[in-house]
Amino acid sequence: MKFEKRDILLISGLILFMIGLIPFMSPAYAAVIVILMYFGIKIYVGKRSQSILRDTGDGICMECGSKIIGKKCSNCENLEE
Repeated sequence: MKFEKRDILLISGLILFMIGLIPFMSPAYAAVIVILMYFGIKIYVGKRSQSILRDTGDGICMECGSKIIGKKCSNCENLEE
């Protein structure tokens, strides 16, 4: 989990969420909830980006939109033959 520029926006949004929770619960519980939300979102985004990178392989074909394997599109290669 690396710190990226968009994490500043996430942190600021979570701080505002925590401020909104304070009237309904103690600040300690609100802080714990926000910290858990931060790490949960970071883990979810990390898993999702790994999934996307794994699915795209070397890239995506501009003709049919399928995955490129070995610098060749399997769908377009089959159509040419």
